[in-house]
Amino acid sequence: MTARAILLVLDGVGAGELPDAALYGDSGSDTLGNTARHAGGISLPELRKMGLGNLHRIPGVPPVASPLASWGRSMIASPGKDSTTGHWEMMGLILEQPFPTFPNGFPADLLERFSLQCGRGVLGNEAASGTGIIARLGEEHLSTGKLIVYTSADSVFQIAAHQDAVSLDELYRCCGVARELLTGPSLGVSRVIARPFTGAPGAFERTPFRKDFSLCPVGPTLLDSLAGSGIPVTGVGKIDDLFAHRNINTVHVESNTVGIRVLLSQMAGVPGGLIFANLVDFDTKWGHRNDPTGFITGLEEVDSAVPRILASLRPDDLLLITADHGNDPTTESTDHSREYVPLLAYSQGCRGRNLGTRKTLSDIACTLCEFFGLPARFPGHGFLLSTKEENG
Repeated sequence: MTARAILLVLDGVGAGELPDAALYGDSGSDTLGNTARHAGGISLPELRKMGLGNLHRIPGVPPVASPLASWGRSMIASPGKDSTTGHWEMMGLILEQPFPTFPNGFPADLLERFSLQCGRGVLGNEAASGTGIIARLGEEHLSTGKLIVYTSADSVFQIAAHQDAVSLDELYRCCGVARELLTGPSLGVSRVIARPFTGAPGAFERTPFRKDFSLCPVGPTLLDSLAGSGIPVTGVGKIDDLFAHRNINTVHVESNTVGIRVLLSQMAGVPGGLIFANLVDFDTKWGHRNDPTGFITGLEEVDSAVPRILASLRPDDLLLITADHGNDPTTESTDHSREYVPLLAYSQGCRGRNLGTRKTLSDIACTLCEFFGLPARFPGHGFLLSTKEENG
């Protein structure tokens, strides 16, 4: 029977500010802790059994004496706090330089070339909330056909367009133009993101047809090693976009609810290899919109799914649960936050251990190399022996 590992990323579910958080304007960020405090405590009984309260102080989720899983927190060694950085690092690729950001908008000459190649004008060109800029500029966009371009604290070039004014194919084509323009050494923006929306002025709504156009990984990743060894990779969510579809294809889903359903389906039908899943609603629906109530609802949904996930594991499967960055919905910022991320590792019949504070998310890549019997070729240290130690 082929070895199988499940890596579940709770997108944006941070576990307390990193030592350098102040450099990013994120002092005091604590996605799990602050969200729980905002509600006067939360109840996550299944994740508590796994050891979530052991790895971080979360009101309502106290530590347990003998967690089912091994538990710890991980630092992010790469500079930055975006999804691409976090996912690349957990696959063994640590960045030396952060992706460029454009808090004052993109250079005029870049937008001129973009407009010329797309055949459309541009509105916005500022750092803004996606829903906010659509509400403010959506009506002008409908009347002119100009594309709404904006960014955030992250390295992203986002293009919003109403589906009645710009078809999805046309929006994706324009994103492809931007991706080509933003791939050079000085403008190596992490992601170009299509942000389609619908509705009437005053009631615009973003659709599920978002699409990310990412840079190709700038070095080898665990996904490349798995492919080179003939070990299959399947996935759920936006992960393939983050790796520019290099050695991974995933099922895109419109919500955490569907993502959990697809993950369980894959666990029932995929015989081996890596199942790599991302639940993005924590980030896009609640973190970026400063909605702690929704965030808690999402955590409770994952908590209720834990027994089904554990029941779907085979005896020798390895389950890893982590995150890629923080996105504290209780702070004034609507952007990602520079935080530790939780780390839970579980395999049936294995004693839970304290994994401590890991210095890099690349420890996950090292652990999966050990698990699949691949040569160690990534920075960091695996924790498989801690996870796989048998009881007794």
